[in-house]
Amino acid sequence: MEKPKAINNTWVILLLAGISCFLWGSATPSIKTGYELFSIASDDTWSIILFAGVRFFLAGVLVILFDSILRKEVVLPEKGSIPSIVKLSLAQTIIQYFFFYIGLAHTSGVTGTIVSGSGGFISILLACLVFRYEKMTANKLIGVITGFAGIIIMNISLSGGTSFHFSLYGEGFVLLSQFSYALSGILVKKYSKRFTVTMLSGYQFMLGGLVMAVTGFAAGGRMNTDVGFTGIVLMIYLALISAVAYTLWGTLMKYNPVSKVSIFNFLTPLFGVLLSAIFLGEVEQALQLNKLLALILVCAGIYIVNWAPGKKEN
Repeated sequence: MEKPKAINNTWVILLLAGISCFLWGSATPSIKTGYELFSIASDDTWSIILFAGVRFFLAGVLVILFDSILRKEVVLPEKGSIPSIVKLSLAQTIIQYFFFYIGLAHTSGVTGTIVSGSGGFISILLACLVFRYEKMTANKLIGVITGFAGIIIMNISLSGGTSFHFSLYGEGFVLLSQFSYALSGILVKKYSKRFTVTMLSGYQFMLGGLVMAVTGFAAGGRMNTDVGFTGIVLMIYLALISAVAYTLWGTLMKYNPVSKVSIFNFLTPLFGVLLSAIFLGEVEQALQLNKLLALILVCAGIYIVNWAPGKKEN
């Protein structure tokens, strides 16, 4: 099947990937703001899972609703797609955001955003070494090493010593979420050869969100419902982040090599750190030397993995 020229154009990819990365970057400060609005404590695990579940179920509904309006018919799961939807919901929603939401509750917005930038490197490792969709090249290897060096430097205190600081429930869980994110990208590329991206995204969000919401509520999780207009708008925005960003990203992954799309992941930590500094008041932390060095290395690493002028991959 011939690739659509519009999606295969570098500037179009930059625009669509940029929108996705801005939305993802804004997710970190939005989620942490949501914890405050919905009165969810950092150690209240099941309320966090309930909060995440409501968001993603709503995101799935919006994806299917928008797609149904565009097609002028109700979008239902395609024949034979249920197993793919279940597997994708596990990787892309349930497992990824179980770790990400809990991890974000135990670390700052700036730190969580930078660690989440590792997803692009893990995607490259899986695509090249595990699933063999692409070849491991020198620039990809250097980029991955550079990026992970940034993650390490971020957790080293440069003031008054060089002690290493790493929280399992904070940075550790965010890092684990990125393995699931990377796997979900590979699965989207695989399953989108048979099924439409919007259908997959919508129903996997609905299934994953429903599982998380029911599990969180059954385990005792609760959310403050007296949040007013601000809380409602925030929840809708969080749902739109997932609905729009993953649909755009999945479409890009379908028609392009993983590396060609993953390179633009460097925009996510840039947007995330900037927005966390503005909306969470983490300006001082964002300007710390180790955080700045980490951000530079992570962004540089993501760029390097796909810097191969004049070369094309199958």
